[in-house]
Parts: sequence; structure tokens; C-alpha cells
Amino acid sequence: MALATPVIQERKPIMTRPDPPPQLDTATASELLQRAREARNHAYAPYSRFPVGAALLAADGAVFAGCNIENAAFGLTNCAERVAIGNAVSQGARAFHAIAVVGPEDDVACAPCGSCRQVLHEFGPALLVVTPGGADGAPLVTSLRELLPGAFGPARLRGEVPE
Repeated sequence: MALATPVIQERKPIMTRPDPPPQLDTATASELLQRAREARNHAYAPYSRFPVGAALLAADGAVFAGCNIENAAFGLTNCAERVAIGNAVSQGARAFHAIAVVGPEDDVACAPCGSCRQVLHEFGPALLVVTPGGADGAPLVTSLRELLPGAFGPARLRGEVPE
């Protein structure tokens, strides 16, 4: 008995449209980084000693801050980005344009962790992420879609094509 040759089908990419290049003016990006640094000053990070601050820019121009809040039961720790989202949502905001994130060093990029990327996607798949560390001290701006390609979100639960 001869074995059948397996048929290999070409896989289609999940995302069918390219991301537009992230756009955020330098002054706004720099202001968001400053607000994130201010939030970082309130971080409660006695275990990791890795304070993080975040500043979330809502579609209406409001800025919501957050800092990491650690817990001796490490799984209960809240990241700065999720604190900022919680702060914003608890005040009625649902649409966001950008988030700035800073870690302990002012000039080193500190991208959101995987869990934060998923939570941010829930409220803004087109969100821009601002971190320090660009050339000549300029902010780095990237899209959340670049950081979390093929993300699972509300559209998928509705049976729509991934965002």
C-alpha cells in the first residue's frame, strides 16, 4: 500500500492590510513621556525595584496616568499600563490614541509586557506606543499592531476578521 503524498496548502496571512505608519507629533510624544515619568515617581515596586510609569492619551485629549503597583503575591501585581487603562475607563474614557511607557531609566525603551499589550488592544488596536530611546533622545513611536500582530480581540468574538 503506497502512502499518499501530503498536500501542503499555502497559508494566508491573518492580517490583510498593512499598518499605516505611526503618527504622533514629537511635542505630544515628549509631553506624554514626561507625564509617564511623573507617574513613575508614584510606583510601588519594593520587590522588583523596577518602577514604571504610563501616560495614556484619550481620543478627547485627556491624559490618564498609571504606575506599577507590586504585591507580595506577585501574580497580583498591576502594571502601569493596566493601571492607566483602569483609571481612564473608570472615568468614562473608552477611545485612546497613544500611550507612553517609561521604565527606571529615562533614556531606555521599556515596551509593554504581553499582558498589557492584550489589554491595550481591547481598547485601541490602532493605539500608538511611545517609549524613550530614539536617536538623539527623540521618542520612539510604534503601533500596537506591530507589537501584537494577529491579536485576539472583540472583533474576533463577533466573528469578524481580526483587526
